[in-house]
Amino acid sequence: MLDKSIQYYDVLMKRKIGTVISNPSLPPGFTFSFFKLGDEKSWAEIETYVGEFEDEKRTKVATITSWWNYTELKRDPWIHWMAVKPQYQGLGLGKAIVFKAMMNLREIEGDKDVYLHTQTWSYKAINIYKKAGFDITSERGLGGYENNNYGEALFILKNYIR
Repeated sequence: MLDKSIQYYDVLMKRKIGTVISNPSLPPGFTFSFFKLGDEKSWAEIETYVGEFEDEKRTKVATITSWWNYTELKRDPWIHWMAVKPQYQGLGLGKAIVFKAMMNLREIEGDKDVYLHTQTWSYKAINIYKKAGFDITSERGLGGYENNNYGEALFILKNYIR
């Protein structure tokens, strides 16, 4: 769930090449499924449940997107839109889908640096990303993100991240 009680700042994170990826583990009764036509409704519902959107409809419980952004002419693998419905948080689903997305990116792209954009409101997700080997980066201009408020974001997050 987003914590909109704290100041919003963009946060960029980077998982360096060579970082070990643990095998994803889901609790009993859950399975991974890859996007198929029609899943956009479930995706919107999940993002609404965690406070990213105001409106939705349908029924999956977690989502993550593996994608690519360009930094100038270089194509970099990125993670986007990780979310787990609140009633399913705390079961390890967020960690599992992040690890699964990392394995998929490595299979497609090889072992490369991987980036993601998040925000201070998502400090719970930042803790999951850190378990997957991501660190907050001060790099600028990655994938079109300026990262101008790196210092301010770190100041707020020092009370929330492990």
